[in-house]
Amino acid sequence: MRVEVNGQNREFAAGATVADVLAEFGRPGTGVAVALDGAVVPRASWPRTPLRDGARVEVLTAVQGG
Repeated sequence: MRVEVNGQNREFAAGATVADVLAEFGRPGTGVAVALDGAVVPRASWPRTPLRDGARVEVLTAVQGG
């Protein structure tokens, strides 16, 4: 299925979850927020939140600065 991740189209297997997106990009489990179709997905829900064809996923990484 085709999923837009941070503005880029990507292919994922049917049944893929938000956690699968993060694994694909090698993102750390901390300091990251995920939105699926504009709604924030709580970290505990990532492994059981399925994607659908045409979904939009935004992965945001916290940056520390001063």
